[in-house]
Amino acid sequence: MPHLGNTVRRPSSAERVVIVSASVGAGHDGAAAELERRLVAAGLTVDRLDLLDVLPARLGRLVRDGYHRMLVRAPWAYQRIYSSTERAGGGGAVARALLRSAEQRLLRALPADTGAVVSTYPGASRVLGSLRLDGRLTVPVLTYLTDFSVHPLWVADGVDVHLALHAVPAAQARAAGARDVRVCGPVADPRFHPVDAQERAAARARFGLPPTAPLALLVAGSWGVGPVREVARDLRDCGAAVPLVVCGRNETLADQLRADGIEHVHGWVDDMPGLMHAADVLVQNAGGLTSLEAFATGLPVASYGCIPGHGLTNAAALDEAGVAAWIRDPVQLKHVLSELIDGPRGLLQREAGLALFADAPSGPDQGPAAETARICRTAVESAAPTITRPPTPLTARPAVSPTPRPATLPAVPLTVPPIARRVRRRPAAVRLATTTVLACAVWAGAVGTAVATTEGGPRLMHAIGHGLDLDDLGHTHHPDHVSHGGYAKGRHA
Repeated sequence: MPHLGNTVRRPSSAERVVIVSASVGAGHDGAAAELERRLVAAGLTVDRLDLLDVLPARLGRLVRDGYHRMLVRAPWAYQRIYSSTERAGGGGAVARALLRSAEQRLLRALPADTGAVVSTYPGASRVLGSLRLDGRLTVPVLTYLTDFSVHPLWVADGVDVHLALHAVPAAQARAAGARDVRVCGPVADPRFHPVDAQERAAARARFGLPPTAPLALLVAGSWGVGPVREVARDLRDCGAAVPLVVCGRNETLADQLRADGIEHVHGWVDDMPGLMHAADVLVQNAGGLTSLEAFATGLPVASYGCIPGHGLTNAAALDEAGVAAWIRDPVQLKHVLSELIDGPRGLLQREAGLALFADAPSGPDQGPAAETARICRTAVESAAPTITRPPTPLTARPAVSPTPRPATLPAVPLTVPPIARRVRRRPAAVRLATTTVLACAVWAGAVGTAVATTEGGPRLMHAIGHGLDLDDLGHTHHPDHVSHGGYAKGRHA
């Protein structure tokens, strides 16, 4: 099973934590990487798994590409699906079937001496919670809520502990049905920290930025999605700050911004801490890991031109928590940015953002990694995990009656199904047919959910059908194909 990054190997007697993320954008993996770094520093063994690699028949790539396509070509459709599943309290039957197909594969990927499993992705939480409920996984399962808003998909029955970075997402998780929710603060790479004037000047010189002009750092995630061109022009035209744009891996967007006359444009940036040290304010559209990194740097944050779904709900939650301004109208842009750069509002937000990390520092006794380590060590001390190999075929489901989630940490072994010595290879035609059927089911489920819950069903079906062009699968799409009207709700609501 593919692993992300380098797995740290220690003696088998050491406590082991497995982190399950998903390579959907970079935020979930970024949080997983920082949790890994802190857990290793605390003396634990850490493995990382990608849920998309666990899905059968290479469906992970189709799920990732389908999500990307919807954000780029039909963002309004993603908003409808997000809202409908939010009202329904989680995903539909197709999503449940897709995640169920990963259960046995994920269980087999867990090392025998696993002491605890942490999810940084809602789909992984659903898979692990199901394994936990029916007794196949008998070590603690934790979910680290990476965002300020909590979609019901994040809260899965069977998960023992939900770790929240603030009281606002903690309250949302409890409202969605989570029982044990603990506010442990955020995680961010230690390179994100406040700097003095000299370091700030050095960062500007390193990137060739103007030494004195106020800079607004515009970040649109690793995919560069959203109305980035429109927002960059708004920033330039309002006159409050010089736009400094990071396009991620969207090279087409970077070229278009340069053609628009935006002077300071970057693609994928390895030294994001340096850019934040150089900037005066962060303008973001999704509210994920980048916002937390800005808080750790002491940079005030504004949400503007948000992407649908979690972009809008994160903007509202950040605003409710008092750590970021939500600019809903372009008319407000210059005034709010000026307040954040030079006014008392910016000072208050800097203090509020830094307080998230001051209240839960990365020391040995506090924070989500420390809480995870405590839970893992408690489980290991109670009973060392072992492998049992019941004489059941790989595809069979153990006959274990569902049991309610225990109130305390379990003291029972980790049960892992047997690893087949021989894997029966299906004919290529059968594998292709199976992959096609499952892929169509995923898309049909997404489309059907939105059609059933919105008035724009025919329009949605046309947009998704037009967008599902297998000939250019995996290629960068031209942002001119996107109607920015799909994002208008996020900009002006």
